[in-house]
Amino acid sequence: MPDPNPILFVANSSWNLSHMRGGLIRAFKHEGRWPLAAVVPLGDASVGSLTTYQVPLIADGTAPLTELKSLVALIGLFRQIQPRIVLGFTPKGNIYAGLAARATGRPFLPNVSGLGTGFIRGGLLLKVQAALYREAFRGLPIVFFQNRDDAALFEKMNLVRREQVQLIPGSGVDCLAFASAIPKDRPNGMLRLLFVGRLLGDKGVRELAEAMRLLRPRYPKLELTLVGELGAANRTAIPADELSGWVGEGLLSHAGHAQDVRPFIAAADAVILPSYREGMPRALLEAAAMARPLLAADVPGCREIVRDGVNGLLFEVRSPQAIADAIERLIAAGPEQRRTWAKNSRGIAERDYDERLVIDAYRSAVIALSGKER
Repeated sequence: MPDPNPILFVANSSWNLSHMRGGLIRAFKHEGRWPLAAVVPLGDASVGSLTTYQVPLIADGTAPLTELKSLVALIGLFRQIQPRIVLGFTPKGNIYAGLAARATGRPFLPNVSGLGTGFIRGGLLLKVQAALYREAFRGLPIVFFQNRDDAALFEKMNLVRREQVQLIPGSGVDCLAFASAIPKDRPNGMLRLLFVGRLLGDKGVRELAEAMRLLRPRYPKLELTLVGELGAANRTAIPADELSGWVGEGLLSHAGHAQDVRPFIAAADAVILPSYREGMPRALLEAAAMARPLLAADVPGCREIVRDGVNGLLFEVRSPQAIADAIERLIAAGPEQRRTWAKNSRGIAERDYDERLVIDAYRSAVIALSGKER
């Protein structure tokens, strides 16, 4: 029998919900918490078999009138369907759903999976975002965070109180679907590196391309493949002509967007993420589950899953030379050390980041906040 007060997921893309929250959605459906409703932007695809409500929630928009329309649309939707509880994920999903939930008296559970561009760029945008976060999260019993650094920053900025904070292991990873596959031995100078993510300046893609330029004279057979969307709705998106220049120069190849990244991870010797800041990067979680050494910038989110010298290497953020040095260290480590790092990655994924841990945390929180088992 349909639930008259469904759980409502709010995010700014259907891809985010189906890819990042698929396990959680399936778990809730299995427990009889159906129907679930997902809020996605106009023109976006549906999320599996979920009932989908479309609102104009634009990820990178800043026009005040458009932003106000997003908030008004969410308030109207919440009043229409009277959700038992609202779950938020992306920055705008958390902010606007939080404000709309307060306006309509609905329980709200945000997941701070990323902070948004303002926290990287600073300035006026940061001030506006911080003020909105403070209001959206005011009085909430629980705010999920995916890493300790983000939680500490929100506490320091008085956006949350310590008693609100609850840490969860990112979005988790399905360690059965992302099965372990130790990389094959390959000559040291012929390693295959993989980057998975949106092609954004804030993901460190430019520094990564420059690092490959630095390494090419010594390691002409070193390979880098980028798997990710070109032309993302983000102010730091890499232009197509810049990407074409890197490909033409022979620094890297671009495989485009992939619905299933497992074949790419299986073909790689290591996965690299030079991002400026993360919540808990899904790309590294999936690579760890598939037993790959990890290379990442020493920034929030990345430093939680990448343990330097244990399952990979950390490097200074925004530094092409530091990236190049880390790749050289990976090469110099040799096959046996890389296999050890690979096995350690799998162990960390199984112990600390299996998605069942996330599902259990959500199950407990939803019961606590909604007062209902089902």
